[in-house]
Amino acid sequence: MFELRPYRKNEVQRPAYYDPFREMEEMERRFFRDPFAMFDANELTMFKTDISDRGDSYLLETDLPGFDKKDIKLDLNGDTLTIRAERHSESEQKEHKDKYLRVERSSGVYSRAFDVSLIDTANIRAKYEDGVLKLTLPKKQKTAPESRTLEIE
Repeated sequence: MFELRPYRKNEVQRPAYYDPFREMEEMERRFFRDPFAMFDANELTMFKTDISDRGDSYLLETDLPGFDKKDIKLDLNGDTLTIRAERHSESEQKEHKDKYLRVERSSGVYSRAFDVSLIDTANIRAKYEDGVLKLTLPKKQKTAPESRTLEIE
């Protein structure tokens, strides 16, 4: 699609011919300016979750490998359920900092929030086993609309 843009005096005009080396140089400049720009920031800080419908409830399964059970918090605030997991790395500790040659495992806080307005929040059950957090989220029971006769004044 053609885009009409105003000309800026300091803007570099690109040649009309294809130059693959110029494109490679631009890609290299963009990469070294912000090497993680090609990744979605949420992809790096969110954990993967599967939600399945079990009829009378939903099963939420999320992968949290390497976390201790004590580092996982489940908070319910109104109609929002927040799963928060925090990981601390050994390499962050002062006495271990100089001993590592390379550190690739990430540390920090990871969280996801879910709308639970259709869930019976009083009966949510949680289980953490083998790096997988499983939440059983029972559905709210649908109540039939109340039927009654109204008096005319």
